[in-house]
Amino acid sequence: MESLWANFVSEYTPYLIALVALLLLLEQISYLKRKRFLPGPTLVLPFIGNAISLVTNPTRFWDAQSSLAKSTPLGISTNYVIGKFILYIYSTELSHKVFANVRPDAFHLVGHPFGKKLFGEHNLIYMFGQDHKDLRRRIAPNFTPKALATYTSIQQRIIVKHLKSWLQKADGKSIPLRILCRDMNLETSQTVFVGPYLGGEARDRFNIDYNFFNVGLMKLPIDLPGFAFRNARLAVERLVETLKLCAEESETKMQNGEEPTCLIDFWMQENLRERAEIAEKEGCDSEKVSSYSHRELGGHLFDFLFAAQDASTSSLVWAITFLDSHPQVLERVRGEVERYWNPESDEPIAAEQLREMKFTEAVAREVVRIRAPATMVPHIAGEDFALTENYVIPKGTIVFPSVFDSSFQGFIEPDRFDPDRFLEERQEARVYKKNFLAFGAGAHQCVGQRYAINHLMLFIAMFSTLIDFKRERVDGCDDIAYVPTIVPKDDCKAFLSDRCRRFPSLS
Repeated sequence: MESLWANFVSEYTPYLIALVALLLLLEQISYLKRKRFLPGPTLVLPFIGNAISLVTNPTRFWDAQSSLAKSTPLGISTNYVIGKFILYIYSTELSHKVFANVRPDAFHLVGHPFGKKLFGEHNLIYMFGQDHKDLRRRIAPNFTPKALATYTSIQQRIIVKHLKSWLQKADGKSIPLRILCRDMNLETSQTVFVGPYLGGEARDRFNIDYNFFNVGLMKLPIDLPGFAFRNARLAVERLVETLKLCAEESETKMQNGEEPTCLIDFWMQENLRERAEIAEKEGCDSEKVSSYSHRELGGHLFDFLFAAQDASTSSLVWAITFLDSHPQVLERVRGEVERYWNPESDEPIAAEQLREMKFTEAVAREVVRIRAPATMVPHIAGEDFALTENYVIPKGTIVFPSVFDSSFQGFIEPDRFDPDRFLEERQEARVYKKNFLAFGAGAHQCVGQRYAINHLMLFIAMFSTLIDFKRERVDGCDDIAYVPTIVPKDDCKAFLSDRCRRFPSLS
């Protein structure tokens, strides 16, 4: 038997080696055929391509892609990762072309290179046409001025609660603020989105599962037991199930005519109103009117949570970083906040007062511009697409329009942190509006951007007013790190101390 096996190996090994070599050669030829004249690596490792460098040092990987794209008049570059040909877009004009052509026969927005495996098919970003328009229309009541005013009081209570705990943790030492901001945002999102429907034990389990999800985002998409990606995918399923139960409880409460206290209540209230209206027209019971299932709503709530969580954390830590390095901006923020809000009044900042804080809003928008949290917005080419006169994107390509790079095009002295560019007098925000892509563009532009800006403004206002802070600066501390959104490399380490006589007691 051993002799037969030895003969088989000796006879067929050369053929196997030749077959493998042929497959590798064909893969390399396929890559070069799609790459054509564009800048990018000439040779790539079989199948995995440059996945190792992407995972081990994403900052360096994407910086290299940006530099290659910038080096050519077209403003695009290529690479190869996990069997996927990728295209990086530096040019704002070409990024807009991608955003404007999200449809079945052009580009499919994916949000994450392996997003469908992780998020499932329910996600808003995977929808097209009328279905997408209908869902956005139904989401809109969640972000009316009345709804946003309800959320601002919730946001402030949680911000104050966490700032108190940060001071206790600091105790004269510098502490990293990124994870603390993330925990604060997670509690904020949970409370704003599903309010009273998520009990203490459910929140603890929710936080554990969300951490599994967050870790899996940055790992290779190996969907096998024991791998972080599998843990993340299963965690998403559990999170959606938890949010489904919240939707069920909210529907019962809204059917009883109670006032909305969180986002799912506003959504349920609108769903019930719409169903009743259709039932009256069709002369049937509202229960028989087709609507989203509770599980679908749970999936959409998870999408909101994901969109609000890590991007917001990124913006908060960069806000601290830039306010610390620009003391004149910090003093202007403090002066403006003092004109509208006294923490000793024990009243939250009212929605009307927040709208008057024009400079604080300018600071928030400048933070988002200069450090766009989601630096790229991945799409997949559903069909061959003529991006330029002489380059057609092959079907199946993962396309990365760079929101980050667009933020440094057009604006006056774009590398300088300058909130005044967003004030009415300068009008840079209008003149270079097309370059401000932090919230996307086209049909899939972020529906919750006003909520996101409000949250950042509230944090800047309260943190600046209640806390004295100083970054612990060392070489490279402000370098960009991907986690997967961008944050300072040192996780924003800072010294904190009380600035006010007492913290407000917000009810």
